[in-house]
Order: sequence, then structure tokens, then C-alpha cells
Amino acid sequence: MRAVFERYREIIPDFSSFQESLRQSLPVHLRVNRLKVEPKHLEESLKAKGVHLQRVSNKYDTLFLAPDLKRPGKLLEYFLGYFHTQALTSCLACEALCPRPGSYLLDMCASPGGKTSHLAQLMENTGLIIANEPYANRHVILSHTLSRMGIANTVATGYRAEVFPLKQRFDYILADVPCSGEGTFRMTSQRSKYIERQGKARLPELQKRILLRAFDLLKENGQLIYSTCTYNPDENESVVDFLLRNRNAELLSVDPDIQHEPGLPEWGKVAYDREIHRAARFYPHQSNSVGFFMARIGRRG
Repeated sequence: MRAVFERYREIIPDFSSFQESLRQSLPVHLRVNRLKVEPKHLEESLKAKGVHLQRVSNKYDTLFLAPDLKRPGKLLEYFLGYFHTQALTSCLACEALCPRPGSYLLDMCASPGGKTSHLAQLMENTGLIIANEPYANRHVILSHTLSRMGIANTVATGYRAEVFPLKQRFDYILADVPCSGEGTFRMTSQRSKYIERQGKARLPELQKRILLRAFDLLKENGQLIYSTCTYNPDENESVVDFLLRNRNAELLSVDPDIQHEPGLPEWGKVAYDREIHRAARFYPHQSNSVGFFMARIGRRG
């Protein structure tokens, strides 16, 4: 396993702790669905069943670590849509976008719907969310998640994200793009093996096309989040740098109350735009979650 991510040794702080974190099981984090229940009421309900929730930060009152929760999908509270199990760093992308109630929002790659339902919660089930999912076979799980969570402000579409129609502009856009998924790997047994995603080399080109289209769909004062669950700078900083060089875009600060690192100033022999430091990198040994990258973007001026 040590050789799998060796090429990132120079960019990941405390690399030995990072490697050790990959040998540990991924902790269970959950997001309380305030559309249906208040966090304190769910805490009390689960405590009675022997499940003790721990707030991950004073800043996020709906995000919890659930160390005692082994089979969350078996709980009645899960079926009722009171909570959704979701990686902590994944939740932070929605918190960083922070859409206002009554807004018009596009989730470009929406399935399985965890982030979509989180955005709807932040919007208090008002406004309109376009949950775009290009793969028809993933619409079932998307619809199930939204229905279970009581989401009523969302319409699903099936366009390829990179060619989403330009007929409408949006206040907010989430571009949580297809990626190599390096950040989700954990060596939970001796037989665990990291498998490279097919077509990995082609991903940056697709990601650039999606991000350009996302930016072109923004309203004048709109904001978007670009995010991945990978460590690869070619899929992260390089893609955002491409946007900054081809559109009148600017990076906005990301201020999550979870330990993270700034975007990389360079990778290999390529130096990135100086604004890249405003992006955020999350590593499992720091955040106790999956590896993640996000950048918050707006129109310059």
C-alpha cells in the first residue's frame, strides 16, 4: 500500500500518519435532516438505542460523528429520513456553498443525492434545485434519497454535465465531478488493493469541460463549488487553474472549521495561479474522513 500514493509524499503533510490512516476503517458521519427533526431530538432518540453522537464542530450543528453506529440503514430514524450517512468532507462542500432559501441551484452530478438533499435542507426546501444526473440507471437511487429525506424543491434531469443547456443561469452550482476517487480508499484488510479507475487519464479533460460549463451557467453574482474526492493535482488545482486562465473567474475563500491544507502552488514543473491557495485540501489523518478537494468560485468583479 505504501507505494500506492508515494508520488504524493511531498505534498501531503505528515505522510506517515496519512499512510497509517488508510489502514483504519472509515468512521461513520451523519447529517441530521432538519427538515424533519431537530438535532437534539435525534440525539436523544439514538442515545436511547445506545448510539451516542458527537458534534464534529461548533460551526456545524447538523454534522455528527457516530462511533457506535454499525448498521445505520437498519434504524427506523434512517428510513424516516431523519438523518443521512455521509462523509464529513462531502458535507463540507455544501456548507461552503451555503445556498440561500429561495435560490435557483444546479447540482451537475447529483446521484446518489446526499449533497442534493443537503443543499435542499440549507435552502429550507424552497427555491428550485435542478438535480442533474447523466446516467439513467442512477436516477432510481437519486429519487429514493430525495423522497426519503422529504425533499420537495428538486427536479431531476439527465444531461451530460459538460453540455448542460445554457438556457438558464443559476445562483449556485455544485460541480462535484467524476474523479479517480483516491480519497475513498481504505486498506481494511490484508487483501485490500487500490484499483485505478478505468479511463483515469481522460478525467482531467472531462473535469475541465464540466467546470467551464458550470461557470458559464452562473448568474453575474453567482457562486459555484468545484469538488472531488481525490488527491491528484491534475484533477484538482490543474482543473481550477485552467478555468482561471480561460474565464473571468476568481477563487473565493473557503473557511471550514475542519483541519485542512491550502491548494498547492505547483505540481511537477507547472506553477498554478496565485489564487489557488484559496482552495482547500482535506486529508484523512487530519479530518477523520475521506480525502477531498474543493474550490469556491465566483465571477471576477
